[in-house]
Amino acid sequence: VVALAGGVGGAKLADGLAQVLPPERLTVVVNTGDDFEHLGLHISPDLDTVCYTLAGLANRATGWGRADESWHFMQALEALGGPAWFHLGDRDLALHHERTRRLAQGETLSSVTRQLSARLGVWPTVLPMSDDRVRTYVQTDAGELPFQAYFVARACEPVVQGFRFDGVETALPAPGVLEALGSASAVILCPSNPWVSLDPILEVPGIRQALAGKVVVGVSPIIRGQALKGPAAKMARELGIEPSTAAIADHFRGLLSGWVIDTQDAAEAERVQNAGAVAHTTGIVMKTSADRRRLAEDVL
Repeated sequence: VVALAGGVGGAKLADGLAQVLPPERLTVVVNTGDDFEHLGLHISPDLDTVCYTLAGLANRATGWGRADESWHFMQALEALGGPAWFHLGDRDLALHHERTRRLAQGETLSSVTRQLSARLGVWPTVLPMSDDRVRTYVQTDAGELPFQAYFVARACEPVVQGFRFDGVETALPAPGVLEALGSASAVILCPSNPWVSLDPILEVPGIRQALAGKVVVGVSPIIRGQALKGPAAKMARELGIEPSTAAIADHFRGLLSGWVIDTQDAAEAERVQNAGAVAHTTGIVMKTSADRRRLAEDVL
């Protein structure tokens, strides 16, 4: 099974799948369009969220960062007038520093991710979508913004008009990605933002094509017109798209075999099926570890 993931929702379902499947049967391919360079460090927010979650180290209150974190570095940086808009905890900094050090020595992002995830106690295979540099830009009424500037520094406030994935046209899937997809009995689209978490993965040349003929099951990131976390519903409205589970299924038209929706959206099942996917209704809110496992079982 291959899961395509980004963000907190993707990490939670990946954790549920890891509870159900033996580690050798699960590969998680993670969005790296959110990656950026900050304070001289290579930051991979989605990779880190997935790895921390699978390792049982994630901060459950925020969904991002590590549990039992301290913030002495950020407090000192802010006191010195440094750029403290993107919060990096003291423990988290160690991961970013080690990733940056190894990349500077010529290692690839996929190699570094494999080694660091093993150190964290993550046993399913976690792969970046590409070892090549791809960066998501959000086109807004305030101009084109790097993703983290839009998402964190501007708190998703500017009105979204579109997206650009710089470098994706020449990027190659990371080693192991196409092989995993080729041998997969099923591919899961996790409940991640369709535009900035899943589209960057699908736009890497070769990945969308590798899904042809595969059983592809997605989980809605929308319940009753609202995103459980993040700006997906806001983005949809600003793009002129109805923020509904059926509209998101239509966004992936031609890829989906099935689309898992919440019981509160059962009335949209027929519209989902009109988008070419079999609708399956269940509870998709993942508040607890048991919720993650149950949803993973339903998806499988």
